Amino acid sequence: MDDLCTRASMNHAPSPSPAALLASCDTTHPLRAAPAPHHHPRPVSLQHAQPYMNRQRSKGCSVVKSVGHSFEPRVPLQAFMVDHGTLDESTGADALHAHRDARQLVRLVQCPRCSLPLSTPVTLPCGHTVCRACLPAAQPRTNISYPNTPDRLTGIACPLLGCGAEHASAECSVDVTLTKVMESIEAELVNHRPTAEDTPTLVEEVIQDHDGNASEEHEEKERVGQVRHREVLHGGRLIATFAMAAMGKLRYTSDARYQTLSPDGDTYQALGTRLIERLQEATQKELDCLVCYNLMLDPTTTTCGHTFCRRCLSRVMDHSNICPFCRRNLHIPPSLQHQPGNSILNSLLNGLCPELVTARAAALKAEEQAGDHVLSTPLFICTLSLPAMPTFLHVFEPRYRLMMRRVIEGNKQFGMVMYNRTSEDQGQLGATPFLEYGTLLEIVNHELLRDGRSFIESRGIGRFKVIAHGMLDGYNVGQIERIEDVSLAEEGTAEQRETTMARDYAEIFFREHPQTALPADVAIEALSTQQLLDSCTTFVRQMREASAPWLRERIIQVYGEPPEDPALFPYWFASVVPIMEEEKYVLLRTTRVRERLKIVYSWVGRIRGQQW
Repeated sequence: MDDLCTRASMNHAPSPSPAALLASCDTTHPLRAAPAPHHHPRPVSLQHAQPYMNRQRSKGCSVVKSVGHSFEPRVPLQAFMVDHGTLDESTGADALHAHRDARQLVRLVQCPRCSLPLSTPVTLPCGHTVCRACLPAAQPRTNISYPNTPDRLTGIACPLLGCGAEHASAECSVDVTLTKVMESIEAELVNHRPTAEDTPTLVEEVIQDHDGNASEEHEEKERVGQVRHREVLHGGRLIATFAMAAMGKLRYTSDARYQTLSPDGDTYQALGTRLIERLQEATQKELDCLVCYNLMLDPTTTTCGHTFCRRCLSRVMDHSNICPFCRRNLHIPPSLQHQPGNSILNSLLNGLCPELVTARAAALKAEEQAGDHVLSTPLFICTLSLPAMPTFLHVFEPRYRLMMRRVIEGNKQFGMVMYNRTSEDQGQLGATPFLEYGTLLEIVNHELLRDGRSFIESRGIGRFKVIAHGMLDGYNVGQIERIEDVSLAEEGTAEQRETTMARDYAEIFFREHPQTALPADVAIEALSTQQLLDSCTTFVRQMREASAPWLRERIIQVYGEPPEDPALFPYWFASVVPIMEEEKYVLLRTTRVRERLKIVYSWVGRIRGQQW
């Protein structure tokens, strides 16, 4: 085979293994829902009033009589919130009008939990935003061991009805950008007060029922469409609606009805127009991305509370897992595929300056089309490489010498894939000479010899799946899709669910069969992620003490000491343990840290039963 003349010089040959390829038990478990806790009222002032930019029409639900108090809606509030739509869906709308859309403007920045204007807002990983005071107290998290850090030992449940997703306390940070936007709005409201005297408008809160919830009492249904509160306020519709919300007399799900009390019938539209113009000017500087310094496009908030364009954040995460602003570690996948956007900021942008958002979206689309090279990743068909692990290559075949020269002159990245020795179909690719999953390598050092050969030192920076492939000057190129681990929230929820179920089953099993060993699969699932890691690292220590040949000092010098990070340990172990590469290959398509550790744990059990 022509390709076999290009070899990986530092990969020691794996010893044959009698075991079959281990399949991953990669299953997805939904987030556990938690009930929304009771919320206590807090004092408010007109300075808390904020604008609402939600373009969707919303109806409310019946409420209890409680003037100036907070309340919990009876219907799921997701129905009143902006969906995390695509880029094309979020642009092209008309700007909201201060007079016509006053109620929509105010609802946007009302807390869906307490209905007061947002105060110290927190945007949760589930995408919902509430006041910090509306968050329930943190509770200890049970049966979750990864990541095993103090700031993740307690969790906070989303307080909104219909969600209840549990988040680590470390991920519930104040939304910095939205907080600054609120402060700017409050300052403009204060400045607007002198111009709002003698401009009376009657504002009535009209109770609504979004979906006619059948569980509500008959007397509550009769109040739908009736007036719950009415106040005479000044400043035109927008400022009056702000004031109504700040007084605690405008439920998040209620509508508002207006009537001017001016003797000459003036509706004070000019006041609202001037206010919205000042709000646009005051908030726009806070809505610039700190990476590209342009207006944010599809704003996405990190767990540390900072917000960037989704595309900018994704590009940063491709190279580093720290926040571009505060340098805090971020445990989110680079693609941000399942990371919800900041719906409030997105609606603010679309409501205040839709033409700028549309222009930004068009410019980004043109940029992507100009740089869109489908088959842009060179593919080196040779050996198994793993993320975060080194791969050393001696390149002497002409086509790969050309490929490496181009890679070195370019971004220094290429894909490593294994031979398809069995000629099995690779998913949608069909029959290919290589396996569809591989590792993206980055060259960290290279030495070019006079005769054109080269020695390459590279390190794995990520996993991928080949979507399409072709040939370029004799070597393979492909379109790849990055493979990423699930979020820490999903990882923790899966561990909690799996260990709880396994331990409950074990308790029943031993009660009924006290002298029988627990089934192996249940015994593994009953172990926490940290216990799996501890067991594997203990085995490595024992093998080193026994002078196992695959843990000699030369091997440790190349691959380093065993990582303490559960996400990296399986890759390190697979790099040094002498088993078939086809067995190690399964790690590339496994997207859960816990599942990779279970695979390694199974290898350890098999090795213990053999003589090496």
